[in-house]
Amino acid sequence: MKFLRYGPQGHEKPGLLDAGGTVRDLSAQVGDISGTALADGTLVRLGSIDPSTLPAVANPGRLGPCVSGVGKFICIGLNYADHAEESGMAVPQEPILFMKATSAITGPNDRIIIPRDSKKTDWEVELGVVIGREARYVDERDALDYVGGYCVINDVSEREFQAERGGQWTKGKSADTFGPIGPWLVTPDEVPDPLNLGMWLEVDGHRYQNGSSRTMIFGIAKLVSYISNFMSLQPGDVISTGTPPGVGMGCKPQVFLKPGNVVTLGIDGLGEQRQEVVAYGA
Repeated sequence: MKFLRYGPQGHEKPGLLDAGGTVRDLSAQVGDISGTALADGTLVRLGSIDPSTLPAVANPGRLGPCVSGVGKFICIGLNYADHAEESGMAVPQEPILFMKATSAITGPNDRIIIPRDSKKTDWEVELGVVIGREARYVDERDALDYVGGYCVINDVSEREFQAERGGQWTKGKSADTFGPIGPWLVTPDEVPDPLNLGMWLEVDGHRYQNGSSRTMIFGIAKLVSYISNFMSLQPGDVISTGTPPGVGMGCKPQVFLKPGNVVTLGIDGLGEQRQEVVAYGA
């Protein structure tokens, strides 16, 4: 199923997208699309509902992040060999982990706000993994059993803050609006092969990224297992699994986002995002 959240920021309602593209309201069945609903099996049970029996939402308006109350937003760096090459960095021998502040999370079509003093705000289309049940020291062969769903993520990044200001990458990844998630949380039964999904991103209609999750260095099962050896994973935690080549930092000459740009991106079967870029304070 394709679960979603719709409505004004902070007041989203739970819903699903039916096969005909109509949003159906789930307010009578679940309080929210959240880690709690994943952990107690509510979303799995909703798979048996006939969507046509649910109220249709004629005008859902804004879509919120497809999962609420995210506890951890974990990102994987340089997880595509060709992206590592364009970044001028060595292919990692183990997954590179860093955290993105959960305050960066926004809806899939909300604005991207360029931070104050930013000169190098960049884009990254990424496959998101939402954890479905608590995971500790998970064996790789069992790791996909802990996945509650998949989604589209734009791992927006400020490259000067990330790479030229010392310290960890987190401060270049965590500005408000730097984590658009959604439009949908797609359950694993609808994603039979998460390592064979086309991924793309455009700025003002120009395609910069055109890749596939099949070129990941470390696959989904490896990542879930690996991370679970360093921290427990809770239902609703999000893992952003890295980006294929074509980011602005890798262009020659480099290209970065400016107010007025429109970013569109998508992943096969997981939906699309659209973000207008604005300056801080606009």
